[in-house]
Amino acid sequence: MDLCPALHLRPWEVRIPRPGKATLAKRDRERAKQAKQKEKEERRAQRKAEKAAVPPTRRDGGEDPDLAGMVPGPQPPLF
Repeated sequence: MDLCPALHLRPWEVRIPRPGKATLAKRDRERAKQAKQKEKEERRAQRKAEKAAVPPTRRDGGEDPDLAGMVPGPQPPLF
């Protein structure tokens, strides 16, 4: 019998390619990656909305609540 040396098949046999386990595993990994990315985008949008709802702080140009009402410069005598 004459075998095809590269595929170890007889000349009249045809090998039908099937998706391998690696391909299916890769597809599952990609779907998991997309789902995780979607969750991250949702969390980012939620944090952005929460930040917009909080009043501005000193970093944002607002007044620091710890320093509110203080007057810079010399202070009046206590007594």
